[in-house]
Amino acid sequence: MIPLSEDDFSRFLQALTFAAYKHRNQKRKDGNLPYINHPIDVVDLLWRVGGVREVDTLIAGLLHDTVEDTETTPEEIRESFGEAVLHLVEEVTDDKSLPDKIRKQKQIETAPHKSAGARQIKLADKINNVYSLGNMPPNWDQQRKRDYLDWTEKVVAGLRGHNPALEAYYDQQVAEAREKIG
Repeated sequence: MIPLSEDDFSRFLQALTFAAYKHRNQKRKDGNLPYINHPIDVVDLLWRVGGVREVDTLIAGLLHDTVEDTETTPEEIRESFGEAVLHLVEEVTDDKSLPDKIRKQKQIETAPHKSAGARQIKLADKINNVYSLGNMPPNWDQQRKRDYLDWTEKVVAGLRGHNPALEAYYDQQVAEAREKIG
């Protein structure tokens, strides 16, 4: 195993603290879990399943929803964590000013053009969302759940080719979620 340097670990903990503060009042779509569990799960998937050891990618995994879902500005990310982390966060951030249908289509269209780090973050994000849908589902009807899974498969199709372990784990999670949803 590749050890993290003290500086890398310190930056990682700073990002964890930052993300926890920014998401402090948010809950997951099931309404029960604190939102911070999601970015932590994304990083866990990157590290444990995907074998990702690139610190900027792990930090960006923790911060991937801060600009999109909180009042965090890109400048805050740049000042605290650097240009490389900001670039990864921006690559995986949706433009919330767009209608939902257009945002979802843009994720499908842009997936193949993302950097390797952004693809892995987006893939871990989709894995965690699919797992949550199958195990701690929001109050959605069955068709909406199936439609969500169909959409994630289209996004993930464009993310493939950079981390076979994450891809295989996604395939397993989507199959299990489909079985549970029916």
